Amino acid sequence: MSSLLITHGQVFTLGQRNDLIPDGAIYVEGDTIADIGATAALAAKYPTAQRLDAGGKLVLPGAVCGHTHFYGAFARGMAIPGRPATNFVEILERLWWKLDRALLWDDVRYSALVCLVDAIRHGTTTLVDHHASPNVIDGSLDLIADAVKETGLRASLCYEVTDRNGEAGAQAGIAENVRFIQRCQREADPQLGASFGLHAALTLSNKTLEACAAAAGSLPPARGDERGVGFHIHVAEGIADQEESLRLYNMRVVERLQKFGILGPNTIAVHCVHLDSYEKDILRETKTLVTHQPRSNMNNAVGLPDVAGMLRRGIPVALGNDGFSNNMFSEMKAAYLAHKHNNQNPQAMPGDVVMQMAYGNNTNLARRFFPQPVGELSVGAFADIIFLDYHPTTPLSPGNLPWHILFGVDGANVTHTIASGRVLMKDRQLTTLDEAAITTKSRELAEKVWSRIG
Repeated sequence: MSSLLITHGQVFTLGQRNDLIPDGAIYVEGDTIADIGATAALAAKYPTAQRLDAGGKLVLPGAVCGHTHFYGAFARGMAIPGRPATNFVEILERLWWKLDRALLWDDVRYSALVCLVDAIRHGTTTLVDHHASPNVIDGSLDLIADAVKETGLRASLCYEVTDRNGEAGAQAGIAENVRFIQRCQREADPQLGASFGLHAALTLSNKTLEACAAAAGSLPPARGDERGVGFHIHVAEGIADQEESLRLYNMRVVERLQKFGILGPNTIAVHCVHLDSYEKDILRETKTLVTHQPRSNMNNAVGLPDVAGMLRRGIPVALGNDGFSNNMFSEMKAAYLAHKHNNQNPQAMPGDVVMQMAYGNNTNLARRFFPQPVGELSVGAFADIIFLDYHPTTPLSPGNLPWHILFGVDGANVTHTIASGRVLMKDRQLTTLDEAAITTKSRELAEKVWSRIG
């Protein structure tokens, strides 16, 4: 088993205690952190281990993204045909539902690869993805899984079931989720996880929701988890989701999802912008996880969710990016600022609450999919470790770390990314991937996707 001793770092463990070890060291065996302490002590204890000198840099756990869309990578810079969208449903119809239909096999693979490269560069080592490619469904999650394995990162995957591509498309999406979940259960690969993907109540009939619940219910719980297979679904992102649910079913979105058994402690409810108090109580009672994506909410002009109210109720709210860059430091800054502005209250969304979402709650979310902790530096956790070239001009402590991250640190400060004990980036150079070749191929494929969209 390979071993690595990281020395001379300003180590913040985060996790339950968030200790600072000023001249800290981390000893890694295989894919796991085996020891943490002072550099002098661990250097004496493990004299033969290969060493990596952090040179006084800030050392943190790799970041976790609680919700993303690899398939959206080719949207960057694309001109959307027709007049500009005026609401969220038009954004879906004119951009995302045209883009996902234009994806072919190579596009799925390279969309994932470029997002994973971006994650390595910005210190994000665990991602929870939500995929759609209506013309290449069967086997699409294997393509993404192969890309995840190639990059050395860790991801939980699902396929977005929807009725917008007809009954055959919905059935194919159900089958892809079932097949990939069974693969993950069979292989128990520590780099791969799975959930059952659904688009949103807005595009799912009662018949399809019932079929999804039955398919998920027929699967054994993952990794010995008695709570069963969970779902991954957008919930009340735009107001149209609620309006359609009330018009067609005389129920609010969360009520309808509860009726079909979609909610639960392994289910991720994404966005949750337009909820009433009763729906929040249902989320709390069912112990459903919520993810917040402030950059996306602002970009789509759908509003911001009542994160503070959900947290007060005891609803675990984690942080995702909804397909924006995998620079989770940028997402943290957006969360910190957007809620202050939205509420016209400088006390809204304190920095320590942002940190709790980005690390504590994201760590708990990831435990639904992976057998060891991520998002913290602790003995027994996966060895996901990043170095940041940040040398503050003011005192730095566990107590003020959130504000250093929010006002002084960015993903651009990341110089080294280690995932499962593998050094994926060293001195800002990727060590296992040909980034230039991936970029060249991606640009070539994106041009063809844009052409197919017209």
